[in-house]
Amino acid sequence: MLEAVWKKNDKKARIIIFSFSIVVFAAIMLLSRVKWNVNLGFDVHLFAKANAIINSCVAILLLIALIAVKSKNYILHRNLMMSAMILSVLFLVSYICHHLFAGETRFGDLNHDGILTADEKASAGSARYIYYSLLGTHIPLAGIILPFILFTAYRSLIGEFQKHKKLARITWPIWFYVAVSGVIVYWMISPYYY
Repeated sequence: MLEAVWKKNDKKARIIIFSFSIVVFAAIMLLSRVKWNVNLGFDVHLFAKANAIINSCVAILLLIALIAVKSKNYILHRNLMMSAMILSVLFLVSYICHHLFAGETRFGDLNHDGILTADEKASAGSARYIYYSLLGTHIPLAGIILPFILFTAYRSLIGEFQKHKKLARITWPIWFYVAVSGVIVYWMISPYYY
């Protein structure tokens, strides 16, 4: 096992983790309703592609980190998980940029006017139901996973490995699902970007 690198202070940790999680959630909710019409000089949907690449990398890191911890390679596990957390911060910045500069894209909106006609709905077919079902699980789980990730990391950093392990059994599969489903959501919506 690794040694603790932080001094335990659950009260301070709770305040910081919940405050940070609330600020991030509020920022995403508020900024998702704003669109800046700024010409960045490149296709703003590159942010969405970057998000999919980052999510793919996070999913791979999570899998390798799981294998590492099962093999009792705790240093590799820690480094991979910290890398996944850093990439997730990068994802968050890119996600906010995409929504600020690209606005909302509707699944099936072939002419990019923001309105789905009956013909566009018919053209999208049953894929719309699959997309919205996936998105309907991805969004809420993405919204609630942040404090779980932070508390799981905190338990490890203070050396409470049994509590870390117990929490990780909840956190890891949700985080992995959010990462993988984010890639699938991108793959499904990207044909409707203009």
